[in-house]
Amino acid sequence: MTLNRRAALALPLLATPALAQPAWPDRPIRLIVGFPGGSTPDIAARAVAAHLTTVLGQPVVVDNRAGGGGTIGADAVAKANDGHTLGVTIGGPGSIARILNPALPYDPVTDLAPVSLLARMPFVMSVNPGLPVRNLAELVAHARANPGKLNYGSVGAGSTGHLIVAEFAARHGLDITHVPFRSVPQSVTEVVAGRVEMTAAAAGAVVAQARAGQVRAIAASGAARMATLPDLPTFAEQGEGARDVYAWIGLFAPAAFPAERLARISAEAQAAMRAPDTVRALEAAGFELLGTDAEALRTLIREEAGLWGPVVRRLNIRPES
Repeated sequence: MTLNRRAALALPLLATPALAQPAWPDRPIRLIVGFPGGSTPDIAARAVAAHLTTVLGQPVVVDNRAGGGGTIGADAVAKANDGHTLGVTIGGPGSIARILNPALPYDPVTDLAPVSLLARMPFVMSVNPGLPVRNLAELVAHARANPGKLNYGSVGAGSTGHLIVAEFAARHGLDITHVPFRSVPQSVTEVVAGRVEMTAAAAGAVVAQARAGQVRAIAASGAARMATLPDLPTFAEQGEGARDVYAWIGLFAPAAFPAERLARISAEAQAAMRAPDTVRALEAAGFELLGTDAEALRTLIREEAGLWGPVVRRLNIRPES
């Protein structure tokens, strides 16, 4: 065979890209949220889903898997192997869930891949207006004078709201009882109704009630005062030390998610947090938008484990606490 003949036969092989990859995504993407519709994680998830639907060319469908304080949804993300499943979750299920419950069927550190830290908001410690308490010092004094008579609600044992109050009570030697509920809005509703006396809830779930006088906000957990409640002092301003703790919302993928897809989704998630429609929707809900890279979320997870892990162990907090 002549040299020219061999070269001609080789042309079709050279014309075929050796590394050609199928287009992705090639079908709808499922975005699992471990909390009910209308919750703060759900609000963030739907804003991101709307942006991703536009830029990826495939529907991004929010799938609410409420229960277990967010761990049911996070577990579903960790176990997904279809290459088209992502998840939105919050601090506990995304960082310290395995510390709280060693029997949990997933490990947020090894089974979930951080994609982007989307947004955050501080926690607000609030009490029923009938309680004679207007700040943290008065809360301590009242609880000491009424041991065992105060209850506080949260979204569940080991949730950040639970840990904030449990650590505060332990530090001051207070005897107050934890009452878990299925959702943050439910815990706030119970404070409004007076069936529990207090809660530490994400700001977006309680600001409207505080402004309406249905609850009395007494402290915020962020590094600075909130623009939406400018007269509310922080924990630090009330002599409680730094309480730079937030209700954060993170975007995750299963640990086995392909790296090139992770990079693309992370970049698009960061862009989503700068998109005008997303900014309007989430700022109206009380979020501070972040839209970080994956490493910033990974760092936050390590920091939260270092902060809350010792508290969980010292107070022997378990899922049924």
